Amino acid sequence: MRLTPPQAEAIRLTVGEVFGKDAEVWLFGSRVDDGARGGDIDLYVESPAPLVDAMAKISRMYAALQAKLGEQKMDIVVWSPAQKWLSVHEEAKRTGVRL
Repeated sequence: MRLTPPQAEAIRLTVGEVFGKDAEVWLFGSRVDDGARGGDIDLYVESPAPLVDAMAKISRMYAALQAKLGEQKMDIVVWSPAQKWLSVHEEAKRTGVRL
């Protein structure tokens, strides 16, 4: 996994602050491959509670992580029981590393 321990901790804390303490987060995509170089930070967030304001929460999380990690390219995918389960959710959870 190509995140430093402080980066992973910052992501976990931010997810808890924005989505609640029961939300879980996975890193997926190229940053999971230790042999790869570069790449954006792909995050999958799963909330056990339905989210009616998912886009606002994603924006808040993105801004908070930019402040904590510095300018980074990031993609954030979120699922909650209020949303349809999509193949991107399945792939992120299946291939990702839980932080």
